Amino acid sequence: MHQPAILERVPVAPAFIAALRERFGDRVQTGEAICRQHGTSEAHFDPVLPDAVVFARSTEEVVALVRMCVAAGVPVVPFGAGTSIEGNALPVRGGVSLDLSQMTEIVAVHAEDFDCTVQAGVRREELNVHLRDTGLFFPIDPGANATLGGMAATRASGTNAVRYGTMREAVLSLTVVTPQGEVIRTARRARKSAAGYDLTRLYVGSEGTLGVITEVTLRLHPIPETISAAVCGFETLQGAVDTVVQSIQLGVPLARVEILDDVQIRACNTWSKLDLPEVTTLFFEFHGSPAGVAEQVETVGQLAAANGGGNFQWASTQEDRSKLWKARHEAYYAAVNLRPGAIGWATDVCVPISRLPECITETKVDLAAASVPGTIVGHVGDGNFHVIFSIDPNAPEELAEVEALNARIVARALAMDGTCTGEHGVGLGKQEWLAEELGEGTVEVMRLLKRALDPQDLFNPGKIFAL
Repeated sequence: MHQPAILERVPVAPAFIAALRERFGDRVQTGEAICRQHGTSEAHFDPVLPDAVVFARSTEEVVALVRMCVAAGVPVVPFGAGTSIEGNALPVRGGVSLDLSQMTEIVAVHAEDFDCTVQAGVRREELNVHLRDTGLFFPIDPGANATLGGMAATRASGTNAVRYGTMREAVLSLTVVTPQGEVIRTARRARKSAAGYDLTRLYVGSEGTLGVITEVTLRLHPIPETISAAVCGFETLQGAVDTVVQSIQLGVPLARVEILDDVQIRACNTWSKLDLPEVTTLFFEFHGSPAGVAEQVETVGQLAAANGGGNFQWASTQEDRSKLWKARHEAYYAAVNLRPGAIGWATDVCVPISRLPECITETKVDLAAASVPGTIVGHVGDGNFHVIFSIDPNAPEELAEVEALNARIVARALAMDGTCTGEHGVGLGKQEWLAEELGEGTVEVMRLLKRALDPQDLFNPGKIFAL
């Protein structure tokens, strides 16, 4: 496995742990199992255990914890559902893993304004169950049933981003506990504002390095009148990608369009008990009025046929759609488990939509020559795709090969004016590429912000960039 850059651990005195227990009772945990759960990544990083895990239930409790940690010089690492895959929540200097998963209150739903406010530990699926009777839904779905605070912290997106945007567009306002132990609200609920610095966007994607997000105010959307989903297999990967690009260029408002190459379809067939032809395949979903959806389907169907696509296989019922998208959301686990006992490494490049066919095709050539199994899956509607590698943890040469392949994929994306991370964040895994992508001067501005807001470097230290 890949060893994260362990920083010098800050010794945590037994008296500090005792003080935590006095304040938070049995919601302070120091056992091996719970610490390992909070110090292990979904991906290829070695575990790094915190000294303690504290479960908070309110903004006031987060304030109390932050003030105690800052006074003692102990690092604080926010933790939501633990589904990030760039080592974003690994406590590389030890300290306290601040678990927000018990902050599950849906504070307010303003259906007439199409927004809601939730505590950071609310999960996206729970929110949509709560919203069902309002006729509204929250569309951002990164696959995992992540917490909304974690999604804001990593600027997550998912399969619906082509139609509804990412967390950058979805977040109206945040409640944040600063490293000074103060509570700030970054904005009101108005749909637009020119009032000072846009602190909401500063904290969205900051990965817990500038403050702890405790509440999130989100944009909501009407549940579409008609939802239709379908899969379509293609003779070539190029034909599938061209269909997507041409659909977008014609202004088709695709709600979801995901690409899965032949190897990924094989993995999904095994993992999710599907029986799809093992060819490059697009998963589509169309939202709108009956007439609007029919028009979208006709246009995309014509483009698919012209690009070597087969007949559309429709998932017409809610049960069929759920099975289809569950398989897509579990694609990472399906790909990793192509080999029993393997660990995963997921790349995350995103390029301008016009360069997408070239980028994916060249990447597929790389994979054909690799000795490590890798699949292609992605949100092609916004130029974002992933290669998921299945790595033998006992074969260091495989990890080295994947590291080199990832470098080629990222370098290719940057050469096309793309990014090394479309939605996973930087965490530990993308730090070396951040300066390459944005320039050292830009990263230094980020460091200046970090030093100004967190002068002791106690909030999720070691992430995004090195100080």
